[in-house]
Amino acid sequence: MACVRVCPTDAIAVSGDELMSLQVVDEACIRCGRCYTACPHSAVKVHGEIGRALAIASEGDGVLILSPESVAHFYPATPEQLINACYRAGFRAVTRGVIGDELVAAEYLKLWEEEPWGTLIRSTDPVVVETVRAEYPELVPYLAPVTLPPVAEARYLRAQYGLGLRIAYAGVCPPASTSELDAAITFGDLEEIFQIREVSVLAQPTFFDRVPAERRRHLSAAGGLPLALLDGSRYSSRRFRKVRGLEELEGLARAVSVDRLDLGFVDILSTEGALDHPLSGPREELYWRRALMASIEPPRSRFPVVDSAVVASIGATFTIKPRRVEPAAEAVTLVLQQIGLGPNGRPWDCGACGYPTCRRFAESAVLGRATMRQCTPYQERRADEAQRSAAVDTMTGLSTYRVLRDRLAFECERSKRSNEGFALLFLDLDRFKEVNDQFGHESGNDVLRAVAGEIRSAVRASDVAARYGGDEFVVILTRTDLLGGTRVAEALRAGIEGVGRRLGYPAGAITVSIGVSEFDPRLPAEGDPLVSADRALYRAKAAGRNVVA
Repeated sequence: MACVRVCPTDAIAVSGDELMSLQVVDEACIRCGRCYTACPHSAVKVHGEIGRALAIASEGDGVLILSPESVAHFYPATPEQLINACYRAGFRAVTRGVIGDELVAAEYLKLWEEEPWGTLIRSTDPVVVETVRAEYPELVPYLAPVTLPPVAEARYLRAQYGLGLRIAYAGVCPPASTSELDAAITFGDLEEIFQIREVSVLAQPTFFDRVPAERRRHLSAAGGLPLALLDGSRYSSRRFRKVRGLEELEGLARAVSVDRLDLGFVDILSTEGALDHPLSGPREELYWRRALMASIEPPRSRFPVVDSAVVASIGATFTIKPRRVEPAAEAVTLVLQQIGLGPNGRPWDCGACGYPTCRRFAESAVLGRATMRQCTPYQERRADEAQRSAAVDTMTGLSTYRVLRDRLAFECERSKRSNEGFALLFLDLDRFKEVNDQFGHESGNDVLRAVAGEIRSAVRASDVAARYGGDEFVVILTRTDLLGGTRVAEALRAGIEGVGRRLGYPAGAITVSIGVSEFDPRLPAEGDPLVSADRALYRAKAAGRNVVA
């Protein structure tokens, strides 16, 4: 359950008791991509709104905002070939995502110059924003009121070309459920669109066959922060803090909501930038991707690359996501009782299910997002119970036929090694069907249980007493010869006859016939010892029943 273990918002739901299936709970997913790399079976597939993007490309009147990180994904294709392929696929225009970064960077510069703002959290990473909205609502007021770069660019393009412009965005982590973009897709989705539209990227010319959109930067660094802000802020600055990883949000939440600290500008990202997102590729190739991006980055423009005559709003407001449905406390307690406690009397909290604690697992199980098959202690206990059930007859408490056969084979081999024999008793209750027919099957079950108790009391701990089936029983008497076995059989015969009297049955109603055989390793083998005991039983029946033979 690696994907469950790494998901920070419990968005992986596991269902099915026999064949487990996993699915992503869309309203809880923050698109962090951790499950994608954690899954050892490559079973996690990530897709965006590919149908909408394909429709835009097919109609030939839409714009594609292509994230700069696309160069690393489509390598060894050149940027020129990739842009040309997007045109061939049907997009009317292709922008490089730089304008959105520039617009957002300019807005952050304005905020930086405003005083005082106490604590301001960077809001250009959709993963961070969604996590704050869902898990840390106390941080929502501190999010910078600036929209995401692709959304900012979409607003800019519509202000420039008209509100009816249809826009698709392709990136590493496309923002989900935003009305500003008509379609948001991954680079993998874009590859599928190329295949559907029969466009080969590597077959395109290595030069632009249309005038390319602006790809130079003036203010921004990749991701939308101003380069001047990054370069001018010291690592020890109290006004600027660089934080990486969703795990840091808990500390930030405590600092601002409990300790009431002013943290300054918090430059937080879920990873080390878009090139470090799990969908970008293996983490060990991060520096190669950065080097590739640096090699194709054009020189910076000395002048603004955004048309100042185009007015578009870059602001944003962030709402708190509705709280997740809380599981019923009684139901959670029942699941915890099913799991049980560890040897130390505390919850197991082993993490094998994918959740850090048993309580978290129980809450997810109540909500239908987890199944008891994930719980290792519970499954181990069930396996033990199943093993005991297979080894012990539920009605009589004696061993089952399966255990009898295994133990009989073991005793035969042991006897050959130690040169010590053993005796075998085969018991069959006389006319037991008449007892069932006359007194009822439940009364017959009471008799079977009482007979089993009599057998248990007559044998040693080293012996084996098993229910052979129906009203037949077999006893293995270890290190016992035929004479000793006959004495035990006589004691059992008398004891079982007494069982009938104790239960109130007429004299002679409950009796048993017993066949006795001996396995002697010093004598030639006569076949299965159980067959020999069965033959002796038939001799006892033929002798008039209630007899030992």
